Amino acid sequence: MIIVDSFDAITLVGGANPRPADITTALSHAPILVAADGGADAVLAMSLRPRAVIGDMDSLGAAARHAFADCLHPVAEQSTTDFEKCLIRVAAPLIVAVGFSGGRLDHTLAVLNVLARYRDRMVILLGPDDTSFLVPQGHVGLDLPLGMRLSLLPLADVRGDTRGLRWPVSDAAMHPTGFISPSNEVAAPHVEIRATGPLLVSLPPVALPSVIAAVRRNDAVGVARSGSDL
Repeated sequence: MIIVDSFDAITLVGGANPRPADITTALSHAPILVAADGGADAVLAMSLRPRAVIGDMDSLGAAARHAFADCLHPVAEQSTTDFEKCLIRVAAPLIVAVGFSGGRLDHTLAVLNVLARYRDRMVILLGPDDTSFLVPQGHVGLDLPLGMRLSLLPLADVRGDTRGLRWPVSDAAMHPTGFISPSNEVAAPHVEIRATGPLLVSLPPVALPSVIAAVRRNDAVGVARSGSDL
């Protein structure tokens, strides 16, 4: 069941110590606010009000539970994470997720697992050290400053190809336990990345506007959100 259905981008706040500055940045690009379980505590601390709070509510503080009683949507099952619970109950062209990375390693890995399984959803993870996303629909073009760090991390079997990086990836087979391309660098004003399979791109947080612009360009040329490979 869809709880929040929006034509605007959504900021989704999780409980992994989201920084107020990151929430503010996300909201400047994605104005509809949704909280995942304990993420509502951070929202309340900033005197913000979410459209909905979704999750199993096992980490939600009493103050937020009371303040947002009219928009709580408890999901009791324990077979999915709060991130996945939100992802399957929120419909939007773009989700900027804050407070889902930079905390416990098992939580971060679980989030990446969900991203790999829901490749048809356009989700950008914004954390204290990174802006990360899966290459959408097999291709993305990014306008980035020279020398910026850009890492390519396959979440399963991937074949990747790039243009504009210091160390090119040329139709290469990639895998989490095989070839990856961490700490690569932007070597041209425009970077092209093509991938079959779930390829995570990780950039510094300041790259968020460039990533959002790239995603919106994809939409403008009519790239369908089918999750299919090239």
